[in-house]
Amino acid sequence: MAIKSTIFKANLQIADIDHNYYADHSLTLARHPSETDQRMMVRLVALALNAHELQDTCGGDGTLAFGAGLSDVTDPDVHLTDFTGRKRLWIEVGQPEDKPLLKACSQADAVRVYAFAHAADIWWKGIEGKLSRLDKLQVWRLPTEAAQELEGLAERSMQLQATIHDQVLTLSSDKGSVSLEATRWK
Repeated sequence: MAIKSTIFKANLQIADIDHNYYADHSLTLARHPSETDQRMMVRLVALALNAHELQDTCGGDGTLAFGAGLSDVTDPDVHLTDFTGRKRLWIEVGQPEDKPLLKACSQADAVRVYAFAHAADIWWKGIEGKLSRLDKLQVWRLPTEAAQELEGLAERSMQLQATIHDQVLTLSSDKGSVSLEATRWK
C-alpha cells in the first residue's frame, strides 16, 4: 500500500512592496512522502516571490497554484495559468534536468527555477551550458542556510506573512521568521 501525501494548509499574507502587490492566499500543499519540509517551504517561497505576476501578467484574471510536484514530474511545482488555460508561468524548485526544462519552455510563456540545496552550485556548473539558449528561462539561487531555516516554519496549519522589500523576502509566523534574497544566475 502506497503512502499518501500529507496535506498542509497555509494562509499566506503577501505584502510585495517592490511590485505593489498585496493579497491574502489560502493555500493547500500536498507534501509527497519523499518531499522534505524544506522543499515544500521553498515551493511556498517561490509562489510568494511570483504572486505579483497574477496582477502584472494576468491583470488579476488567473490562477496561481501548486502543481502535483513530485507526484507528477511533468507538472510544475507552481504555475500561473490564465483563464484561457494558457500557462503563463511555470516554476520548478530544486535541481531539475535540462529536458523537462526544455519541455516547460515550450509549454509556458516563462519558466523559473529556484535552486536551494548545498549541491546547487555544482548542478548549475554542469547544466548551465545546456540551458543558455532558453530565452524564457530564469534560474535563481536561494541561500542554502535560509532554505534550511524555512523548515522550522512548517506546520500542518500555517499562518504566514511574506514581505518583499528591496528584493528581500521575509517569511514570518508565530514560530519565527526567515529572510532571504534570491540571486539570479540566468
